Order: sequence, then structure tokens, then C-alpha cells
Amino acid sequence: MEYAHKLRALQEEVADTLYLVMRVYFEKPRTTVGWKGFINDPRLDGSCDMRGGLVAARQLLLDVNTLGLPCATEVLDPIVPQYISDLVAWAAIGARTTESQTHREMASGLSMPVGFKNATDGSLQLAIDGMTSARSEHTFLGISGAGHASVVHTTGNKDVHLVLRGGAEPNYSRPHLAFAEASLEGAPGRRLIMVDCSHGNSRKDASRQPSVFNAVLQEVAAGRRSLMGMMLESHLVAGRQGLGDGSLDRLVRGQSITDACIDWPTTASLLRTAHSLLTNANIG
Repeated sequence: MEYAHKLRALQEEVADTLYLVMRVYFEKPRTTVGWKGFINDPRLDGSCDMRGGLVAARQLLLDVNTLGLPCATEVLDPIVPQYISDLVAWAAIGARTTESQTHREMASGLSMPVGFKNATDGSLQLAIDGMTSARSEHTFLGISGAGHASVVHTTGNKDVHLVLRGGAEPNYSRPHLAFAEASLEGAPGRRLIMVDCSHGNSRKDASRQPSVFNAVLQEVAAGRRSLMGMMLESHLVAGRQGLGDGSLDRLVRGQSITDACIDWPTTASLLRTAHSLLTNANIG
């Protein structure tokens, strides 16, 4: 909430050129094993109190929304959106699940814009196929709003787009953006692109996120209209920390326990720079 208050104040400062959305990620996809996120294990102790996690996650979303700040998250478990989706303004389908039929069907019924990330190997086509699938109607087994097992019918989500997150190499440069635009030529709907400044695009080095952000910002200022936004992994304190022996009192307050982040001063500086550049370029 301290971060949310800071971002909300900055939102007012840059509102004529930037629309800020706070990443409130509750589920952590794992390559093997590890902490699965706030909903799965809110006490960070392996107790996996998911009921408490869902309640706490929803309360956090309510608190952030009450500030007038929209929230974004990655949807991983197909049941979780029934508990929180009314408070989420943007959602991501991650690189590990962009090929999943379950997640494509789920996205087709979500009531917010959904970004499909390119696959971990850098492939765009899997994400583009996912977008096409999510735009279509689907029928599948799920749960109703009342929590009952049911047959779910969706009408399709027209607000889907591509998220470039890099793979074996970064994919945010001008040639990569041109390739992504060309790859989207045959896709239905608006051909919009978001760039994730982290992951493969920063070569998993959070300190490189500002250079990615500034490079993409120059493309926006130059008039590349396919770019709808950028994503930063940001927290109060830079870097990351492990859970270690589980002694929570040893954790650094405001520092990530998953992916490494840039700190708040760096984040605020980047957004103010973007605001200034876009103002001078008369883009808002």
C-alpha cells in the first residue's frame, strides 16, 4: 500500500500522457518448485492457506482500487478470476501458459484487456494463436459466480494484444517491433503491442530495465502507434531476496522475494522522463 500511494500521487502528475496501472501479482508460475505467490501461501511458511490468501488478495485489490489506481495481474489458476476479476483492469497470460488451451479459454471470458506473452523461447506465433483463440467463443467446464461446478459459455475477448518479453535474446528493438507488427498482420482485431522490460528483454538483469524502457519510449515518441505500453518490475527497494530459512523478521521490507526489481526512485524517474518526452512530442 505504501507503493500504491506513491504510484497514485505520481499518476496525477503524469496523467495527461501516461496511464499508470499497478502490478499486483498474486500467483507465481514456477519452472520447478518454490513459493507460488500470495494467494497460494500468504504466510510464506508452506501452510498454503489459500482461503486466507484469497480474502487478503481481494482486500488488497479493494484498497488499491479505492485510491483510484487500477490494478494488473497475471492469471494462472483458472478458478481464481471468479474471486478477483471485478477488481482487475488488465491481465496477462504468461509465457509458460500462452499455449495452454485452458488459459486461452479462460481469457475468452475475462472482462478486461488481456496480454499474451510470447513463449519462453521467443516464439510470437504461440501468443498470436492464443490471441486468436481468446477472441472466439468457448464452452468449457468451470465454476459459476456462486462457486458451483458448471458449464461455462464465453462470448470471446476482443481486447487481446501481444506482449513482447524476450526469449533467448531480447525482442524490443526496432527490427523486432517491425517483425512483431508484420506477424500480427493476419491477426483479427487491433494489432497492439506491449513491451515487458524485464525477463528476456533485460536478460534477467533488473538493472537493465531502464535502458529497455527508454529505447521503447523513443519508438513511441517517433510515432510507432502499435505500442500501447510497457511493463516494469518495480518495488520500493531494488533487487530481490530469498526466503532463506523462513525467518520472516529477517526479510528486507519492500524488496521482492520473486523476480528482481528496480526501486521506487528509479521507477519515478523513468515515468517522469517519459512524461516529459511525450509532452514535448505532443503525444498523450
